[in-house]
Amino acid sequence: MRYAAITERLAGLGGAKWEIHAMAKAMAQTGQEVIALTIGEPDVPPPEELFDKAHAAMRSGRYGYSNGRGEPGLLAALAERYSRRTGRTIGANQVMCFPGTQTSLYAVLLGLVGPGDEVLVGDPMYATYEGVIRAPGAVPVMVPLHPEQGFRMQAADVAARITPASRVLFLNTPHNPTGAVLTRDDLMALGRLARDHNLWILSDEVYEELIFGGEFLSPLDIADFADRTVVVSSISKSHAAPGFRSGWAVGPGEFMARLLPVAETMLFGNQPFIADMTALAVSRPSPVAPGMVERFSRRARMLKDALHGVNALQVHEPSAGMFSVVDIRATGLSGEDFARKLLMEERVAVMPGESFGPSLNGWLRVSLTRSDAEITEACRRIAAFTARQMEA
Repeated sequence: MRYAAITERLAGLGGAKWEIHAMAKAMAQTGQEVIALTIGEPDVPPPEELFDKAHAAMRSGRYGYSNGRGEPGLLAALAERYSRRTGRTIGANQVMCFPGTQTSLYAVLLGLVGPGDEVLVGDPMYATYEGVIRAPGAVPVMVPLHPEQGFRMQAADVAARITPASRVLFLNTPHNPTGAVLTRDDLMALGRLARDHNLWILSDEVYEELIFGGEFLSPLDIADFADRTVVVSSISKSHAAPGFRSGWAVGPGEFMARLLPVAETMLFGNQPFIADMTALAVSRPSPVAPGMVERFSRRARMLKDALHGVNALQVHEPSAGMFSVVDIRATGLSGEDFARKLLMEERVAVMPGESFGPSLNGWLRVSLTRSDAEITEACRRIAAFTARQMEA
């Protein structure tokens, strides 16, 4: 039988990257004690007020069909949120709602690129980015993010890779997996480059409320770049609500009008009761984000204190998010081999850096969402495992 070309473009870009995580889950289900430091799932439940709002909305009949753009109440709440943040008027016509950031990215890229177009994207990158770029037939152009520059994308590295086929500059700030946060100077340089070469800027900002210090800045906040910027985000991280699948995109009104038929073709509307819950969530600061910031930043320091310089390991301390990355190249093992052996020998599950792009070969991504005690014990096991590898 014949299959669509998209199945070939996305072959190997799905769940295979999460194999270590799947192995750890399978081991835990057989009763083995595994410290799973793989995925970025918040360590607290969503705020109680969100459950109450969703429940009340369902009880009041808010469970019917929606429309392709989003429920009016949520569109208005998001328009107000971004108007307040940018200091400019953002209209509801500039907003579109989707079930999670992942769907937002997929739809937005369908609206921005086609076969042969190039998307400039940082390497390392979140594991699904290559798939959402390749799905419409576009080509990811990897821009290396250097540890010595804090893994922040540099305009000079982007400029060296721009071609006549370049269409989109894909940013992720705060960054997964490294926790890097782009500065105003970074964004100004990148924005000028995008303007000079007529590129769209796509910015994934799902970790916006999980910055450990300083202020967050989006390219959308800079008026000179707003007409070419599309932002995607959700309540998955900020409100510890990944299972509710509630996200959005914000950008120029003309682009959103063109994107609307794409969204309507994909799913034609979100759940009204979840929209009501999300409208409440985005209308005020998250009550659970400050606690996550305190815990994740503390655990990042714990990880660095326990492992940096031990048996030649090098730990990069993040500025935001839920992860740290660890350089294990001195062991002579790839990230994939290290992670597999660590799971089998020490029952600690971490993500191999190779899942996030070739520039993170020989690195690990370690989740900070487990308890302090589990992080401490995991560090002890990682140090012991590494010592054995260095002696071998």
